Amino acid sequence: MTALKKLARTVLPKPLRQLLCVQNRQFVFRRAMDQLLRDPRCLNDDDDVLTALSYGWGNTFWSASDEYVLACALHAWASDGPILECGSGLTTLVLGAIAQKMGRTVWTLEHTERWARRVRRYLRHYRIRSVRVMLQPLRDYGPYCWYAPQLDKMPEAFGLVVCDGPPHHTPGGRYGFLPVMSDRLPAGATILLDDAGRAPERTIAARWADELGTTFTALGTRNRDRYIRITVPERRRRVAPPPAARDLA
Repeated sequence: MTALKKLARTVLPKPLRQLLCVQNRQFVFRRAMDQLLRDPRCLNDDDDVLTALSYGWGNTFWSASDEYVLACALHAWASDGPILECGSGLTTLVLGAIAQKMGRTVWTLEHTERWARRVRRYLRHYRIRSVRVMLQPLRDYGPYCWYAPQLDKMPEAFGLVVCDGPPHHTPGGRYGFLPVMSDRLPAGATILLDDAGRAPERTIAARWADELGTTFTALGTRNRDRYIRITVPERRRRVAPPPAARDLA
């Protein structure tokens, strides 16, 4: 801790310290977002921008790691077509900035109304019009629960899937993505699954890969930063369609 921080802890009351911390996060985030929107490729070359975005965004416990956010950005640049995001957050803004630059669209599924409102507010503030945040409840499909996407309003194919939701305590975890969205995955599409430091996510990735007839790759330098990449093969197995969904009580 620096001498200035020690002095602040001693002199300033806690509510004022908390207010100053919030204001500093907001300032850092605004400055980093301005850089991102001017040139979304800045994340490739400047670690400070990504660090600033993560710090300013807050939500430390739930937010995706910097490595995962950067991987999402790099794959967004390299992929074609619409992007599907499962679970919203900082990645929504990053992907939205890139998609806007490339003339593409991000379709984000989110089941929490409060969180959807927050993300939409940021999108409006920064004039990111390339993202469609779809507030969709979690439905009971029997063997698992997952979002109930409005498929008739969504694209027929996605070149990139960023999977950081629903929460890991959801019955079946994130497995439901593949049976529900399998028909929207063309050959060559990339799936990025976050939280590969957790055993359930690795189990889901292995199951997805087996059902698609391919393999998966675990990436990331630290356990918290681990994520999984799967590329949809040219010749793929047919994934069983999901059972009829039921509203959760």
